[in-house]
Amino acid sequence: MNPLFLKPVFKERIWGGTTLREEFEYPIPSNQTGECWAISAHPNGPSVIENGSFSGISLDELWTKHPELFGHPKEKVFPLLTKILDANMDLSVQVHPDDSYAMAHENGELGKTECWYIIDCKEDADMIFGHNALTKEEMIEQMNAGKWSELLRRVKIKPGDFFYVPSGTIHALCEGTLVLETQQSSDTTYRVYDYDRRDAEGNLRELHLEKAIEVTNVPHQDTMVTPSVEKKDNVKITTFVKSEFFSVYKWDVQGKAVFSFDDKYLLLSVIEGEGSLVHNGESYGVKKGTHLIIPVGFGGFEINGQCEIIVSHT
Repeated sequence: MNPLFLKPVFKERIWGGTTLREEFEYPIPSNQTGECWAISAHPNGPSVIENGSFSGISLDELWTKHPELFGHPKEKVFPLLTKILDANMDLSVQVHPDDSYAMAHENGELGKTECWYIIDCKEDADMIFGHNALTKEEMIEQMNAGKWSELLRRVKIKPGDFFYVPSGTIHALCEGTLVLETQQSSDTTYRVYDYDRRDAEGNLRELHLEKAIEVTNVPHQDTMVTPSVEKKDNVKITTFVKSEFFSVYKWDVQGKAVFSFDDKYLLLSVIEGEGSLVHNGESYGVKKGTHLIIPVGFGGFEINGQCEIIVSHT
């Protein structure tokens, strides 16, 4: 059994830039590349396996045809999506539906609860996280009056911060932010406000206010994240969140670290450094920008080197 290395998919965005190329040496399609869909089985951008007997197979096909690799899961679709986002400009202010709303209104799509690990950001960076309205009526009144600075809450951020963003939370990453995002496998976004920006054809970007108002949590509900840290031989494991949708960790490896997982498949994204993954006498190189899945039943393995890895599972 091999680890499954994945080829990312890249998405051009009006707010994107070139950081994905500069930081990770990715072959981005243009100088407005905003998203790297690193581990994805979503039909709008499935990753492809790069190694072993499954080389060339997309992750969604592998999920369907080889469920044993994932512990014969009950979910019909691969439930998670890992992205790296380059917010070269402010993203639109947006909100995502939960599972039940998306199921009813978005052709059976999953809802979208997500979380962000801030890889890097400019000095004094912030983001939009929540709103100040106490009732839906107040929220609608401020939206209609264009009182966005009064309505929207801004939060200072710095590299290494982690934010849990449940469905129904108004939010936006802002200029100069590089983020690893772990989310439900969904591509449903309701745009609330976009600074009156126009697309390449000069058109105002579409807003989705009716649906956004329906799904937004009012009043805003803060989600406190209290990371816990465990230190083992040559590795520091930070647990950021354990929720009904996903659990997310950071592994800081300095030397030789030993791991063993049999009952879960793991999503691994190397965000800094390099090293090797050793399993059953085989060594696989990993470096900043590498993304892979450890299948169920993989057993014990080592990671050797100096690297930082974001890890997730359901």
